[in-house]
Amino acid sequence: MKQIQDMTLKEKIGQMLLCGFEGIEATDKLKALIAEHHIGGVIYFARNVEQTEQVAELSKQLQQIAEDSGTLPLWVSIDQEGGMVARITEGVALMPGQMALAAGAILSDERGSDAAYEAALISGKELRALGINLNFAPVLDVNNNPDNPVIGVRSFGESAELVAEFGRRSVQGFQDANVVATAKHFPGHGDTSVDSHLDLPTIVHDQERIRALELVPFVKAIENGVDAIMSSHIYFPAFEAEKLPATLSKSVLSGLLREELGYEGVIMTDCMEMNAIAEHYGTVAASVMAIEAGADLVLISHRLDRQIGAIAAIEQAVHEGRISEARIDASVQRLLALKERRGLLVPQTGSEAEVGTAEHCAVAQRLSEASITLVKDEQGLLPLKRVKTLAVTVAAAVSSGVDEAYAGPASLGAALAERGLDVLDRVLPLAEVGGLTGSVLAAAEEAEQIVIGTYNARFHTAQVELVRALQALGKPLVVVALRVPYDLLELPEVSTFIAAYESRPLALQSTAKCLLGELEMKGRLPVTLGSGYPAGWRWEGGL
Repeated sequence: MKQIQDMTLKEKIGQMLLCGFEGIEATDKLKALIAEHHIGGVIYFARNVEQTEQVAELSKQLQQIAEDSGTLPLWVSIDQEGGMVARITEGVALMPGQMALAAGAILSDERGSDAAYEAALISGKELRALGINLNFAPVLDVNNNPDNPVIGVRSFGESAELVAEFGRRSVQGFQDANVVATAKHFPGHGDTSVDSHLDLPTIVHDQERIRALELVPFVKAIENGVDAIMSSHIYFPAFEAEKLPATLSKSVLSGLLREELGYEGVIMTDCMEMNAIAEHYGTVAASVMAIEAGADLVLISHRLDRQIGAIAAIEQAVHEGRISEARIDASVQRLLALKERRGLLVPQTGSEAEVGTAEHCAVAQRLSEASITLVKDEQGLLPLKRVKTLAVTVAAAVSSGVDEAYAGPASLGAALAERGLDVLDRVLPLAEVGGLTGSVLAAAEEAEQIVIGTYNARFHTAQVELVRALQALGKPLVVVALRVPYDLLELPEVSTFIAAYESRPLALQSTAKCLLGELEMKGRLPVTLGSGYPAGWRWEGGL
C-alpha cells in the first residue's frame, strides 16, 4: 500500500472524503472523483441499489477504477442499520432494527445481547460479500425522548446500560465480519425533538447528566475498540462555548472524544449536507471547520460541486497555514491503518452466493418473531377470531431525513390473509389518512373485527382521529404500532396494543402470526410508554 510519505497533499486530502453519487454504475464524474481527486471512498444509498448482483459488480468496478488510477482501495460505505433504515432491502437477510432486537432479547437471559451480535455478524458478512466494507452502524443514541423525530426505533432503547451492552455486541459483530463499525451519533442524538437533517438541534443538559447517560454507550464502545465514531450535528452548550454543533467543535471532538475519553480510532462526520450544517455554515466551509475540530473523515453524500469544493477548500486552508499538514497526516495515518486492518489491501473473498441464504434469513425471522410486544389486551381480543376482519395499514413513508422511499405494497392485511384470515385489506398513504377516513369507516361496516397498523401516529395525528372513529363503531379493535411504540401515548384508551417496531415485510409476517395465536408474544418494551408501561414491560394477563 502507498505510504503516507509517498502521497501528495491532494492525495492525502482526498482520503479524508467519503462521497455519494447518483446511479447504479460508475459515471464519468465519479470516475474522475476517484482517479483525479483520490477520494477515500463512496457512500451507497437506495438510489445506487438495484439488486445484490448489481451492487457487488458496482463495488468491484469502483475498486478497479481506484486500482487503475493508482488510488488507494476505497471505503465502500452504507447505512445498513436494519429495520426501517437500510439501503439494501431485497435479496439480503434484512435484520430487524435495533429497538426490535432489544425488544426480543431484553430480560430474556444474561446473554440477551447475543441477538445484536448475531444480527450484526450476518449483516456484516453479507455486506462484505457485496464489496461493502464500512457500515454506518450501530446507533448508540439513548432514545429517552418520545418526541425525537429521527432516532426512535433506530435506538436499542432508553437505558444507557442496555444501549451500551447491545451496542458493544453489535460493534463486535460487524468487526468480526471485517466490516468497519461506526458508533453514532456522538455525543448523543437521543434526547432531541429536532431532526438535524432539517435544522440544528440543541441538547441543554449539563455535563454531569450527559456523562451519566448519553456518553455511556460511547465510552463502552471505545473501551471495546470500535473502529469509527460519527459525530452529531447537535449543539451541546455544556461542552462548547460557541454555538457550534459537535461536528464543528474542537472542544467536543478533540477535547472530549480524543483527549478525555482517549479515543484513538477514526472520527467521521455525519453528512455535511444536512441542514444543521449546510444552512448554518455552508457545506464547503464547514468541511474545513470539521477537520480543524478533529474529524478524520468528512461525509458529503450528494452534490459533486460541494465534494470538489471541499477538497479545494481544505487544500487552500493548508496552504494558508490554517490547517497544518501534520494535522492532515495524523488523520490520514488513522485512515490508512484502518484500511489495512480491515483488509482492503487483499482481494475480496466473499461471494454473492453467501447473501440472503436460507440460513441467514432464518435468523432474521427468529429475531423478528421474538420482538413483537404485547403491551396490553384488556378485553381479551387476542388471538383474533377467524371472522371477516378489516385490516388497515398506514403505509411507511419518509418521516425523517434518514429515511428513503419505501417500496412495495406491504400490508398487515396481506400478511393476515396469507395465514388464512378473511380480510378486507386497506393500505392508506400516510399523507392521505384524513381524507380516507370515510371510506375506511364504510369498509368497517362489513367487518366483525378491526386491526389497524399505525405509523408514527405521534407525529401524524390524523391516524389518532381515525382510530377513535373506528373505536366509536363498538367493534373489537386491535392497534399495532408499525414504527415508534410511542403511538400508545396518543391512544391510551385503546384496549389492545402491540408494538411491532417496524413495517418491513418480515415484521408484518411476525405480527400476523402473533395476532392469530400461532406465536407467543415474548417481546418486552425497551422504552417507557407512560406510567403504566415501563421499560421491560410485557402484558402477562392474556396470551
